[in-house]
Amino acid sequence: MTNAHGSFIWYELMTADPKAAKTFYDDVIGWDIGEPMPGGKDYRGINAPDGMAGGVMGLDADMLAHGAKPVWLPYFGVGDVDATVAGIVADGGQVHLPAFDVPEVGRIAMVTDPQGVPFYVMRGASDQASTAYQRRGLGHVSWNELMTPDDQAAIAFYGKHFGLSTAGSMPMGEMGDYTFLANGDSKGEAVGAVMRTPPGRPSGWGFYFRVPEIQAAKAKVEAGGGTVREDPMQVPGGEWVINCTDPEGVSFGLVSPENAAA
Repeated sequence: MTNAHGSFIWYELMTADPKAAKTFYDDVIGWDIGEPMPGGKDYRGINAPDGMAGGVMGLDADMLAHGAKPVWLPYFGVGDVDATVAGIVADGGQVHLPAFDVPEVGRIAMVTDPQGVPFYVMRGASDQASTAYQRRGLGHVSWNELMTPDDQAAIAFYGKHFGLSTAGSMPMGEMGDYTFLANGDSKGEAVGAVMRTPPGRPSGWGFYFRVPEIQAAKAKVEAGGGTVREDPMQVPGGEWVINCTDPEGVSFGLVSPENAAA
């Protein structure tokens, strides 16, 4: 894996119904979520127009019985999974899934940060760089956003363990600052941001997927049984975004350079 330590190298939707997720997201984002891969688990690749954008993990009865819930999660690429996990635990994080090896894929663990936000760490087996995150790649995650009860503690934690650095901020009144984050792959360009969790919203990592036009995407979300939380909003820089939930209630965002109604 040639991505820098702390890069976003993969994104995974955990869902109780992979077939329904395929129907919904293929239409909304323009993906082609594949058939289950060999190995016994229902794991499917997400095919964007120019390559892989992530994966879909089917939650079986045992996973659900042990508390697994539908959610989008990120994978941070690291140089040493075991050392990274040990450091996270020493700083107040927890291990949800101890490190394990997947042949020809890599070594993986699922952990939480000290505020309880889950994510994966992974050392990929391939020497090829991941392109799952692409700031302007159609069908890819274009923006990573962390909502957390303690934004300053999160900035310190992700800076220490993953090399995420601050790249400016935007004041949000009583909500505090929206602090932009860069990493080792981004050459100073922001790849996302961290903010305090708004009232009534869950803490966690969230992702904005790039689509061609926001109004058309909004209509597809609603037609597919999802929910759009608010009308399309133009953000600094000129792009348009919406925040949504899929039919299972999983949060995600969409971003486009255009808004046909504007």
